[in-house]
Amino acid sequence: MLTAERAVSKAGLDAVALKPKECDVRRALDIPLDVVAIDYEGRHHVPASSVLEELAADKEVRLTTPVRADGFDPLGDDSLYEWLPDDVRQVLVAGHSAYLTDEEARRPVAPRLRAARERAPDAWVGTEGIERIALAAGGTQYELLSRSTRRDVRALRSAGFDGEVAVYAPTVLTDDEDEILDAVGAYVSRRRPVSRALPDDAATDSAAQGRAREVLLKAATDFALIGSVADVRGRIDELRESGVDLLVGYPARGVDKFVE
Repeated sequence: MLTAERAVSKAGLDAVALKPKECDVRRALDIPLDVVAIDYEGRHHVPASSVLEELAADKEVRLTTPVRADGFDPLGDDSLYEWLPDDVRQVLVAGHSAYLTDEEARRPVAPRLRAARERAPDAWVGTEGIERIALAAGGTQYELLSRSTRRDVRALRSAGFDGEVAVYAPTVLTDDEDEILDAVGAYVSRRRPVSRALPDDAATDSAAQGRAREVLLKAATDFALIGSVADVRGRIDELRESGVDLLVGYPARGVDKFVE
């Protein structure tokens, strides 16, 4: 039987995405992937500069920086740029409203994204909610896995886009349906086509039954990387064939499943 560590390697992932509210991001040092992307979950949860330096000594580190948030605003309060270690690269995003004040959320994205790209030309650009702006900004396009990802990336390549495309996906290396639903059921239920298809007040975890369970499991195959190592590797190979360059897996069952 494969160990979890070997499973992560064999699945074909290029990078791991970690959430600092959920775990000590230094756990990335135990994961056999060369790149770690650290999500932004509010200014109070940004890892210490010394932690980022420790990671950057061994990994390529990419820190999500919301261009509208104070501290990372290239057209306003940019005080955190000086704090950011030189070896740490960025993922530029508009920023999730849950982690922005009302004032920050009202700030225009496009001019800030452009200014941030000029400051960090090697940054990835998160596309969620700002796909056209992100494409215009250039750089590695960093998007969420969806049921249309393969089609969309093929269209980009056919239109002549030759930049990098990175795809983020919650990852569950098991084919146990209950574990899959406990790990990603709530996540996929928030995607618009899924929420419309779900019965009212349906459970979204392993307690889901009937129509709800069917919808959630189908959605999990669209919006996450789930199944055996061979299944996930096959899905990743298909994504690469369509033109995706980098696959970033978020350990949806907890970081221990990627390192134990």
